[in-house]
Amino acid sequence: MSGMRRLEWPLHIVRRVVIGVVVLAVLAVAIPLGIRWIGDVRARCDDGVVKRGENKECVGVTDGSYHFAGHLAAVVKKIKEENDKVSKEAEEGEPYVSVAYLTSFTLTNDDSNSEDSVRHELEGAYLAQYRHNRGDLASSPKIRLLIANTGSSSAHWNYTVDELIDRMDSADKLVAVTGLGPSTDPNLEALRKLSKSGLATVASTMTATNIQGISGFVRVSPTNVDEAYAATAYLKGSTKLRTAVVVQDAAKTNLYAATLGTAFTEAFPDKKTGHRLVAERMTFDSSVPGGAWKNELRYFPAQLCDTRPQVIYFAGRGRHLTNFLDSLANRSCTDHTFTVLAGDDTSNLDREQIAHAVENDVTVLFTGLAHRDMWRADPRRVSERSARYFQQGGQMDEWFPTDDRYDGQDIMAHDAVLTAAEGIRMAAIGGPDSVTGITVRRMFHQMNGPQQVAGASGFISFQNNGNPRNKAVPILRLNAQGRAELVEVSSAQGKPPEGQ
Repeated sequence: MSGMRRLEWPLHIVRRVVIGVVVLAVLAVAIPLGIRWIGDVRARCDDGVVKRGENKECVGVTDGSYHFAGHLAAVVKKIKEENDKVSKEAEEGEPYVSVAYLTSFTLTNDDSNSEDSVRHELEGAYLAQYRHNRGDLASSPKIRLLIANTGSSSAHWNYTVDELIDRMDSADKLVAVTGLGPSTDPNLEALRKLSKSGLATVASTMTATNIQGISGFVRVSPTNVDEAYAATAYLKGSTKLRTAVVVQDAAKTNLYAATLGTAFTEAFPDKKTGHRLVAERMTFDSSVPGGAWKNELRYFPAQLCDTRPQVIYFAGRGRHLTNFLDSLANRSCTDHTFTVLAGDDTSNLDREQIAHAVENDVTVLFTGLAHRDMWRADPRRVSERSARYFQQGGQMDEWFPTDDRYDGQDIMAHDAVLTAAEGIRMAAIGGPDSVTGITVRRMFHQMNGPQQVAGASGFISFQNNGNPRNKAVPILRLNAQGRAELVEVSSAQGKPPEGQ
């Protein structure tokens, strides 16, 4: 029985087989990596900025190299130029740290903020950066201002917050995050995560009262409770309006509306003065799918004509207010005069919406966060040094001559970044290396008396829970020209603090 014949391949064929196997193995690894790399490139908008979600929003953090939306281009360009100056000075030994401004910069109809409001916020933030770096408050270390976008409704806050946390130990030396957007659940989650990381946080327009006691967090805006009490102080001291009804958004996610409505319900009734609520709270739910809340509002005028309150306290977002006023215009009791009093989110209406709101033969007042006429109306309650930048013909008009900053958002953002800058200046007494998120947020506790923040929205000091003490609250009236006119400067205690 003959043995089996051994198969022998020529050497050149063996080499080809080995090379083919190696190539296939390399391709098996390289092709998925290549596909992933191509996907990453397509998802990338700029350094630190990526596309996320069904709408491919560009979200993340930038130093001004990317502007997120066309209407932001002019102010972002100025921020980038200032950041580049700081970086150049750093090469010559000038120390710096970074402060971020965080909010939703890519907006849809689901957002309570408008494009105007977030643009004005960035303009005010830039002014505070400029004043600290090379203006009347020039100090060291210098500040680089980062722009952080969480996307519409802050849907991508987690990605952006992680980007910010990564900037703490990087060349950016991030120590504080300001802005933080309106009072919503996603923004509250973002705030908590930033706080746990050790960053200092300063909210500019976050007013929901139950957001407090978070480590390292302060806000320059009055709480909703303070707004409601300031509104009550105005009604009781300056008007003869004694009967009221609360109309409130009952959506569970609307922290702003819930705290406003509850606070006014508690603050307004007073047997001694005759102030009373003439009906139970009337509620609608903006979270019900399909916009059913608009249908709910159509039934309100009949109920209001039945109870005939002098004041309707509207606890809801500005975009809900316009629909409510449209419904109220169709009321049957046209002989009765209503005064509608709302909260600060009314400032997010654009000029066309404001003008339309007052077409309905209803007086519309609201508790704002800031107004440039506050200083002229009550100069002891507002810092002249800060307020002058926002006056007609002032520095902001020179920088942004075509932008009508009618909503006060620039002032609030300025005061938030100014607070962070003051914390940086105070922490730097131990040298530039001593400026960290932890040391800056400890300085917030020292901002009292002579160290209170000299803001353009009022003088600001902080309670241990992060809320400002008796913060100035402007009472504003909407007019047919699409503007908010200052009526009075109020506060939770009736009169805000004076400068020292």
